[in-house]
Amino acid sequence: MSLSRAPKVLGSLIGFVGLSAVAGLLVGLVFVPSLAVAGEGVVTGVDTFNSLPSYLQIEQPAQASAVYAKQGGKDVKIASFYVQNRTDVASNQIAEVVKQSTIDTEDPRFYKEGAIDVQGTIRGALATGLGHNVQGGSSITQQYVKNVLVQRCAQQGSSQGTTKEALAAADKCYSQVTATTPARKLREMRYAIGIEKRYSKDDILRGYLNIVGFGGTVYGVQAASEYYFGVPARSLSIVQAATLTAIINNPANLRIDRPTNADNGAKNHYALTLTRRNYVLKRMAVAKDITERQYLHYASLPIQPKITPQSNGCSAAVAYDAAYFCSYVQQSVLTDPAFGSTSQARVQKLTEGGLKIYTTLNLDLQRTSQAALSAYMPTTVPGLSLGAANVAVEPGTGRIVTMVQNTTFDETSTAAAGATSVNYNTDHAYGNSQGFQTGSSFKPFTLAAWLEAGHTLNETVSTTQHKLPFSEFTDTCSGLGNDVWDVSNADPAPASMSVMAATAESVNTAFADMGTKLDLCGIADSAFGMGIHPAEGTKATNFHIVPSMILGTNYISPLTMATAYAGIANHGVVCTPIAIDRIIGAGGKAIAPTKTSCTQGMPSDVAAGLAYALQPVLKAGGTGALANPGDGIPTLAKTGTTDAAVQNWLVTSTTKIAQATWVGNVQGSAGFYRTYVNGVYGYNLKFLMDKTILQALDQAYGGDPFPLPPASMIGAVKPKPVKTVPGGAGVPTTGPGTTVGGTGTGPGNGNGNGNGNNKGGAPAKP
Repeated sequence: MSLSRAPKVLGSLIGFVGLSAVAGLLVGLVFVPSLAVAGEGVVTGVDTFNSLPSYLQIEQPAQASAVYAKQGGKDVKIASFYVQNRTDVASNQIAEVVKQSTIDTEDPRFYKEGAIDVQGTIRGALATGLGHNVQGGSSITQQYVKNVLVQRCAQQGSSQGTTKEALAAADKCYSQVTATTPARKLREMRYAIGIEKRYSKDDILRGYLNIVGFGGTVYGVQAASEYYFGVPARSLSIVQAATLTAIINNPANLRIDRPTNADNGAKNHYALTLTRRNYVLKRMAVAKDITERQYLHYASLPIQPKITPQSNGCSAAVAYDAAYFCSYVQQSVLTDPAFGSTSQARVQKLTEGGLKIYTTLNLDLQRTSQAALSAYMPTTVPGLSLGAANVAVEPGTGRIVTMVQNTTFDETSTAAAGATSVNYNTDHAYGNSQGFQTGSSFKPFTLAAWLEAGHTLNETVSTTQHKLPFSEFTDTCSGLGNDVWDVSNADPAPASMSVMAATAESVNTAFADMGTKLDLCGIADSAFGMGIHPAEGTKATNFHIVPSMILGTNYISPLTMATAYAGIANHGVVCTPIAIDRIIGAGGKAIAPTKTSCTQGMPSDVAAGLAYALQPVLKAGGTGALANPGDGIPTLAKTGTTDAAVQNWLVTSTTKIAQATWVGNVQGSAGFYRTYVNGVYGYNLKFLMDKTILQALDQAYGGDPFPLPPASMIGAVKPKPVKTVPGGAGVPTTGPGTTVGGTGTGPGNGNGNGNGNNKGGAPAKP
């Protein structure tokens, strides 16, 4: 031996003696001071070891969060969110064969000795002391400690964000807790002793099986069982349990979800894992947990994974037609302070907090609504960019029970035609939609301002004026300028008519005349009181208070419209929409999401007046008669159509359920008076969809009669005038290529509401 090597060997022997002595000391085998390695040097042993921290805070490891919806009255998981696919389970939810195979292989003396595997530690100390890397020999308790420390690094890293500094700190933390040094081993041993003073062996084994990695983003025995074999941990067979125990040894190389892997894939029957699995089975036979005959039989069986991917995010909800609703739930959590004071904290809570999120979604009604909508609006229409969406909300609770649209959910940047992540039903903040012009479905808010100002439903208004100077309007919010508003009707109208009749027939010029008798700011306030707001931006910047707003020129989401109509049906009390009923945290403790907020948006008698005026819309002669579900349940409703029927709406509510349907252009300006989709007249699409949807909602919810408004609000009924006048600019004549009842071919008003209320007559033959 050269002199240059002698000091190194001597140092190694001293280190070996120190480690061996400390290991013996920890289990009561040695009671005298000796040398021990602490930090990176050699110091006096027992006192130094005892001075190491022994208390290790066991924090909840990162767990997948799950989103649930109701189907047939039962909770069904529709999506998961995670950075580590892990679901903690109780000990009685883990098959005994998993516990046996893990103990037999990883720590046969687990139940017979303390926190430290003495024999393994001595073996590891010998190898380390002779100059090799730190060897195995860790007890299950020590392995649990190491996994807890690694998990702590990961969670600290995610809580600090993705900055360069945060990532560097996480890497440093990981390097420290996984370093192959005697110092790290001693710290683990000291922590392990502290752990066993506070937890039972069963608790430690359960904790270990819930935290340990199984390859990729799969952590914990429950997620591993579901992923690799499609069964819960309690249902694992002996062979499956042995396979998972084998993977623990080297998850990166022994995972069985890469069939094309040359070293460990389907072609060689997962040779590396098979060898380790059979070793596990042999250890079980040695421990008498299986017989020798069973060992020989099980060892002869091939590895047969049944990979069951656990989708991360809302893509899994596509199978339930619920991906867009799931996306809304996700955004609700990420913007709700109940889940953290910062956006990073909320992301961490969703992806690591093990939340069980029970939503308001009714999958049975969702399926019906999706089928009804998709039957008339496919994902794509050649040459056009069309869309359709429907959402239903409960009055009085704000609970969203359905949310569907015609496209396929796709969050990738390479989404094909007919696929998108944009949620047409929601505001921009919750789904990147800018909303759509609402047409005459906005008229109820003008009617509300009309009634609040002391006017009546049977008061007569003029329909003859088609050019209205801005000077005829009052706007106490801001100046209007000197423009002229051009207004036209889809159908001929009498020279004057009651407001009640004008509402049922949706006569634009009648509502324009009403607007001249009101403050435009008052109309806007009536809408704002019921929760109306622009889908993107603020009311101050993106809600335009101009005369044409009376006919729905602002861009609003279907969810907002359904919520407002639900408020009308709820005696004027509007409740903010919610998608989450309750949340259970990983520890079983309830977490309260932000609840619905209900406010009196309009006087109850005004709401009763609106309900009274809007019920004829679905009846014979009303603009929405084609959508009448025929079940006799009282329903308030309003249709909405913009210039040339570019955007089309039907919004309804009973006392129990409200819904909004939009059909129109996502991009472009194809007029639905001249558009057919799969042979169906475009203007009628919303009615045909809604008839089925309304029937299903009414069957599920029913409905009560609306209260009558005060007689003074209805007013005296006057005889109907018989004289009619032309519909004004934009009223078509019957002829080739036109449609009786309006084509929108006449000049518009420059603001999205020319012939905005066609009742959908049958197309004339060419």
